[in-house]
Amino acid sequence: MIKILGFLLLYRLLGNPILALVILLVVLYFVDRRYVGILPSFSKPFRRSRQMSRLRTAIAQNPNDVTAKFDLARLLIERKRYSEAKELLTAIADRYETSAEYWVELGYANLKLGQLAEGEAQMLKGLDINRRAQYGQPYLRLAEIFRHVDQDKALHYVSQFQEIQTSSSEAYYLAGSMFKTLGRTEDAKLAFNESMAVYRSLPKYKKRQERGWALRSYFAKLR
Repeated sequence: MIKILGFLLLYRLLGNPILALVILLVVLYFVDRRYVGILPSFSKPFRRSRQMSRLRTAIAQNPNDVTAKFDLARLLIERKRYSEAKELLTAIADRYETSAEYWVELGYANLKLGQLAEGEAQMLKGLDINRRAQYGQPYLRLAEIFRHVDQDKALHYVSQFQEIQTSSSEAYYLAGSMFKTLGRTEDAKLAFNESMAVYRSLPKYKKRQERGWALRSYFAKLR
């Protein structure tokens, strides 16, 4: 109703329905980015591209800059360029032997390249070094990979993730989504309910970053 009234008001002021709609959508986008966080950031891909360009320049100037290579590999994984990322990560293995972050990134690249056994072993090696690496996200990545291959294993990794993330709306939403893809409808609903319950219990300063996940859980539960 508020959106309709806003559109009608803009239409009356501007006299152009297309312009009114565009302005309304822009306003809604900025309100979402400021207070909710459901819509994707349009600026993130551009920031990531600039960062990748800076890292490539740094590597060209200093081929021994292993930190730049690692950071670039992580961004390449975000861009789904797994082969290039794996090549960079393999080249710096001797400098990151004890890094949990390194092993979970290399493992994920191998998983996405179809090297399931190798990738799983590498991700688990990273989680052995630090079980809370990346706030438990590697467990969800493993569950995502194995959900069509081995559902029992996928559910095991979801439960491992839930043990780490007990006070996050995002965590319960992601777990609920995974349960849903595995056909565990009731478990999915329970996870979505828990996501909303966790959000309600959070202090005010934390609700801003979790609000979008609570709303996602609400709508996912209705579907």
